[in-house]
Amino acid sequence: MRKRRLGSHRAYGSLIAALIVGCCVGAVADWQLRVKGPPRPVRPTEPAIQPAELAVARAHPSLARPPAAEPTAAPPALPAVEELAGRDLHLPIDSMEPEPLKGAFHERRGGGTRAHEAVDILAPRNTPVHAVERGTIAKLFVSKAGGRTIYQFDPSGRFCYYYAHLERFADGIREGQSVSRSDIIGYVGTSGNAPPNTPHLHFAIFQLTPARHWWQGTPIDPYPVFIGAAR
Repeated sequence: MRKRRLGSHRAYGSLIAALIVGCCVGAVADWQLRVKGPPRPVRPTEPAIQPAELAVARAHPSLARPPAAEPTAAPPALPAVEELAGRDLHLPIDSMEPEPLKGAFHERRGGGTRAHEAVDILAPRNTPVHAVERGTIAKLFVSKAGGRTIYQFDPSGRFCYYYAHLERFADGIREGQSVSRSDIIGYVGTSGNAPPNTPHLHFAIFQLTPARHWWQGTPIDPYPVFIGAAR
């Protein structure tokens, strides 16, 4: 009789202990869900090859599952001249011929101390000057060297077009103004240090730095750009 009572006490104690442990586990799980939320779903992985598939692959290698495709690299950026030549730019002076401008970009100026880094397009005084493409008038500027000048940013903000020695600006033009391709923005003249009897447009292109300062960038030869635009 005594042994039976001892066994029943032990069973009762084990039941109480199990209930206590269960309550503790439940409390911890409840705290985890409240604080950390439900577990995140696992990204599904590709199913493993089954034995039947493995047998087929060994017997017929050509029927095996093809390997995953390698990621393709992004196409390289076009060189600046090639990109601009493909934009169908409007020539800044109507009926101008690009061929006589060949080599002008590399001419030495200032007694050989500096490169020209631009082209001079001869035209009668007050000939209209057109925006070569749509963009924004970044700066209207008057300087001793360039005279009345216009700095125009392209739509991407990566390139700047520079028009200098203007006789005057087009009526109503202002900084920050959006212009369209072929809009008249100024007129050919001899302002600045241009020879008084040789009206012409001093035209330059440069690639802007990340800072996008209108006065700063890498010069680009307009001649091959114009050749591409004239075709």
